Amino acid sequence: MTLGISPYERMKRKLLFLVLGLTAAFAVPAQVPDSELLEIVKAEDARTAGPALVALLKDKRQEVRERAALALGRIGDEGSVPEIEKLLSDPSGDVAVMTAFALGEIESPKAADSILAVLKNEKSPNALRAAAVEAAGKIAAANSSDESSKRLGEAILDALEVEARKGDKHSKVVILAGLTAALRARADETEIVVAKFFTNKDARIRADAANAYSRVRGKSANKQLQTMLLIDEDPVARANAARALGAASDKTALNMLLDASESDDDLRVRVSAMRSVGQISEPATADRVKKRLEAIFAAYKNSKEKRPSEQNELLEAVSALGRLLSGTSNSAAIDLLKDVSKALNYEAPEVESAIAGIDPKGYWPYLDTRVRQSQPTWKAMSTAFGSVSSIADELKKPENKEARSKMIDHFRKVVPLHSEISDENRFLFLALPSFVQMLADLEPEDADALLQNYLKNPDAFVRAAAASAIGDRPASVENVNALIDAYKGSLETDKDYNDAQMSILSALVKLDKHKAKPSLALALRHYDHLVRLQALRLIETNHLNEDFPDAEAQAKGVQKYHPKTYSKLGQVLNTEEDYRRALSRKNGTVFAVLTTAKGSFEIEFFPEEAPLTVDNFVKLAEKGYFNGIDIHRVVANFVVQDGDPRGDGNGGPGWSIRCEINRVPYERGMVGMALSGKDTGGSQWFVTHSPQPHLDGGYTVFGKVSEEGMMIVDRLVRGDTIEKIEIETRK
Repeated sequence: MTLGISPYERMKRKLLFLVLGLTAAFAVPAQVPDSELLEIVKAEDARTAGPALVALLKDKRQEVRERAALALGRIGDEGSVPEIEKLLSDPSGDVAVMTAFALGEIESPKAADSILAVLKNEKSPNALRAAAVEAAGKIAAANSSDESSKRLGEAILDALEVEARKGDKHSKVVILAGLTAALRARADETEIVVAKFFTNKDARIRADAANAYSRVRGKSANKQLQTMLLIDEDPVARANAARALGAASDKTALNMLLDASESDDDLRVRVSAMRSVGQISEPATADRVKKRLEAIFAAYKNSKEKRPSEQNELLEAVSALGRLLSGTSNSAAIDLLKDVSKALNYEAPEVESAIAGIDPKGYWPYLDTRVRQSQPTWKAMSTAFGSVSSIADELKKPENKEARSKMIDHFRKVVPLHSEISDENRFLFLALPSFVQMLADLEPEDADALLQNYLKNPDAFVRAAAASAIGDRPASVENVNALIDAYKGSLETDKDYNDAQMSILSALVKLDKHKAKPSLALALRHYDHLVRLQALRLIETNHLNEDFPDAEAQAKGVQKYHPKTYSKLGQVLNTEEDYRRALSRKNGTVFAVLTTAKGSFEIEFFPEEAPLTVDNFVKLAEKGYFNGIDIHRVVANFVVQDGDPRGDGNGGPGWSIRCEINRVPYERGMVGMALSGKDTGGSQWFVTHSPQPHLDGGYTVFGKVSEEGMMIVDRLVRGDTIEKIEIETRK
C-alpha cells in the first residue's frame, strides 16, 4: 500500500529539488579568508618564504593550503621544496594539483624525484598527472645539465605514450600538458612521440602537437603535417602544421605552403605558410612570392585605413622575399621593396633589412640618398642601423672595405656621443641603441674607444647596448676599467631603468670576473632585488661563491620602498590600502575599454588570479598612462604588444612588479604581462592571436579579450595607437 501525495506537496518537493540543483550548479568554492590572503599576497610581493607562509601548508582548510602552495611556487625559494612536495599526497586533489604546479614554478631539481613518483603512479588522477608532467618540463628545461633532466624528459614521453595507447579514452589535459612539457625538455625521440597526436580527433591536440613539433624542429613526419595543412578544418592546426613544415625545411611542401599563403581563408594560416616559405628559402619560389607581395601591397594601398590591416601579412611576404633573394641584387624586387618601405615611412625593419640583404653593396648609397632627401624619424633611423647590422658580415669582406669605411666615417660625424636629449636630436637619440650595436657589428678600428665613450651616454639603453658590445670585445685593461667606472656611475644616475647596470655587470664578469668582484659586492647591496639576483646568478655561474659566502642571503627578498633610494625599481611599493583594494576585486567585475582608430575592444580582468598585476594596470590606466601610446610590436599569429612610452620596446613606468604566474592557459585573446625576465613586468602587456601553450606558466595572465573584441585586435598593426583606456567596474 502506498500513500498518496497531494498536488501541493508535490509542488513543494519540485521547488526543493530545483533549489538544491541550482545550489549545486552554482556552488562557490571556499575562499581563503581575507586575513590569510592578505598576508600571502604580501609575502608574494616581498618574495619571502617565511615560516608563517610555510606553516599555512599544514592549515586544516584545503583552500588555504592550496593558496599557500601557489605563493611558494611564485616566490621560487628552493629551500621550501621539501615542505611543499609533501602536499603532492594531500587528500584534496586541488591542493595536490596546485602543489605540482608550484614545484614546476620553482624549477628545482630537488623536486624531480617527487614529480617522477607522481608520474609513475598509475593511480594518480589525470589532473595531477597533467600538473606533474608540466612541472617535469619546466624543471628539465631549467636544469638541462643536471642528471634529473634526462629522467624527467623520458617520463614526459612515457606519459604521452600511455595516453596515445588509450585511444579515445585518453586524457586531454595530460596530453596538452605533455606536449608543451616535451618541447621544453627536448628529450631524445620527442618528435616521434609528438607526431603520434597529429591525427587525434581533438583539434586542439592536433594543433598543440604541430606546435611542439615545430619548436623541436622535427623532420620525420612531414607527410602527416602536409595532410594536416591541406585538409584540417581547424585553422590553428593548419597554421601550426605550416610552421612545422618550415622548421623541418621540407621542400616537398613548398607548393602547398605557397597555395596556403595565397588562398587560405584564415590570416593565421597565410602568414605561417609564408613565413615557412621564407624559412625553407628555395630561390625558385621568389617569383611567386613577389607576385603575392604585389597583390597584398595593392590591397594595402587601396585601403582607406590610415594604417591598413594588410600590413601584418605584407611584412611576412617582405621577409620571405628578402630571404629568397638574398645577395642577388634583384633590381625588380628592390624597386618593389623601396616602394613598400616608403609607404611605411621607412620604419619597418623587415623591409629595410630585406633591401639590405638583397643588395648589401647598394644599401649604403640608397640609404645615404634617402636620408639626405628627407628628415627621417627616429624609428626610420633605428631601422636603418639595424639593417646595416644585418649585413655587417658582408660589409666586412675585403671587397667592401671602402663602403664600410665611408659608412662608419659618415655616422661618426653626424651621431652625437654624449649630448643631452633635445627636440632637435631626439629622433637620433632614441635610435642610438641600434646605432651602438651597428658600430659594434661593423668593428671599426677604434671600436673599443667608441664603445667606451658610449658608456658615458645619459641614456641607460645606450649604455646597456655599449656594455653588451664591450662584453664581446677583448678583455683589455681599458675595457674593464671603463665598465667598472660605468657601473659606479649608473648606481648614481639610473633611477628609472636597471638595464644598463645589468648589462654592465654581465659584461664586466665576462671580461674579468676577478676585477668584477667589487662591482658584484655593490650589486649585492643594491635596493633593486633584480640587480641583487643577477649578481647572485653571476657569482654562482662563475664559481665565485667562496668570495661571496652570504650572496644567497643578500639576494633574497624584495626590500620595502625607501624614498632615499630616489628610485622605485625592484622594491615593494604597495601599501596596506593597495593590497586591500587589489584583493577586493572579483573576476568578471573589472574591465578596461580600449579605444583605437579601428574600433574599441574590452579586456575583462582576472583580479582573483593576478590581483597586484590588475591593480598596477588599473592605476596606470586611471592616470592616463597608456593613452596615446603606439603599439610597438605585432607578430602575426602570435601577439599584439603595447604599453611602452618610449616606443622602442624598452620603456616602462619606472618600476617593476612581481610575476603572478597562474594556471590560466594562453588561449586566443589572453592578456599577459610582457617580460625580459622573471619579475620584470611594468607596463608592457600583450594579447595573443592564437593559443600559445609555450607561454603557459611563464608569463602572468591577467585578463582576456572576447572573440568579438579579437576582431578588432586582429586588425591592429605596429604603429596603431591606443587612443585611450577607460576602466569600468560592473556588478
